[in-house]
Amino acid sequence: MTLLELSVEYRTNADALRERALLLEQRQRETWDEAQRVCLADRIKLLRTMWREARDLAVLCERYYERGYRRNVKYTL
Repeated sequence: MTLLELSVEYRTNADALRERALLLEQRQRETWDEAQRVCLADRIKLLRTMWREARDLAVLCERYYERGYRRNVKYTL
């Protein structure tokens, strides 16, 4: 598997994570139970973090071999 093919997988997973977070945000707006709202907020926060990382890795894999591409410092040694 090449990095370009891997980037497609990361992008697909990032989209799924984003959709799930949006769905949970909608559920959070509709619920009145405060304990459930807090639980949903924690899950949304985790999904958003996972979404950002998957999106960043997709970009890194897509552009890895491009000359002059400034890589995200978070993912370099």
